[in-house]
Amino acid sequence: MNIAKLKGHSSMLGANVMWGLMSPVAKYIMIGGAITPLVVSELRIGGAMILFWLVSFCFKPERVAPKDMLKLFAASLLAIVFNQGSFIFGVGLTSPVDASIITTSMPLLAMVLAAIFLKEPITGKKLAGIAAGACGALLLILGSSHGAERTAGANYIWGDLLVLTAQLSYALYIVLFKNFVSRYSPVTIMKWMFTYAFVCTLPFSYRSLATTEWSALDASFIGGLVFIVAGSTFLSYLLVIIGQKNLRPTVAGMYNYVQPLVASIVAVCWGMDSFNLTKAISVVLIFGGVWLVTTSPSRQDLEAAAAKAAAGSTDTAPAAEPDTTGSDRA
Repeated sequence: MNIAKLKGHSSMLGANVMWGLMSPVAKYIMIGGAITPLVVSELRIGGAMILFWLVSFCFKPERVAPKDMLKLFAASLLAIVFNQGSFIFGVGLTSPVDASIITTSMPLLAMVLAAIFLKEPITGKKLAGIAAGACGALLLILGSSHGAERTAGANYIWGDLLVLTAQLSYALYIVLFKNFVSRYSPVTIMKWMFTYAFVCTLPFSYRSLATTEWSALDASFIGGLVFIVAGSTFLSYLLVIIGQKNLRPTVAGMYNYVQPLVASIVAVCWGMDSFNLTKAISVVLIFGGVWLVTTSPSRQDLEAAAAKAAAGSTDTAPAAEPDTTGSDRA
């Protein structure tokens, strides 16, 4: 494995580990009702925007072409606004278990979209890897559900659709902007994406921000918010850009399965759950699935193999026999 791919795998693993940690931390913060999901989301976006702008002042200013500013706006809608917004409102209408199960669709969506837009091959090995990872994630989710029920009424259907929209939005982002993110530094890309996202979401969240009783938050709540903003948002999105540059979209999407694994490990460490054979099997399936997708051939690999085979057949073709049928006659 070359350095670029190693950097990509490390970045995607780090980002998804922190996203997995964010789930129990955010649940702890919001369980008392002092902070709403909408406030947490806006703090993530606004806090990350400030951090990215502060970091950008430490580097030489990077000029972004006007047409690329429009692309950054579209990227912010897919990766942040639609992704986070749809997920937050979707979870409010459906059950946490349903939402967790639907999130396992993201790698499959990324594979299909990569095949459509990037002409990436859908191989049996890749399908087996996604299936293995999904089975591992579902074992963790269903094994930890403790009989959680759906939200009463028919709203769960809309909730499920919103959560699915969030996965589709993020899958579109990692596929459509796979090549674009290489044009600029990760800090430049993220500072503009989060700026656009902040402007888009502030009209919906400013009332909740204004009515939140910040003085009622103790040190543990504030520490959790700092981790969510600085770790699970600022650092995670920075790492995602690095992973997106160095990995195929399907491989990058497979690390989505790490999130329920991390959340399950935290639950075990906090005494909220126990480690058992089911979880051990889940770990093997998730990382086995990542390995299968990682080692599946890319479009470039197949094209290179076809070119090599064509060149080999040309080199080994028998030479034409000389014409002895009277070409030397007078």
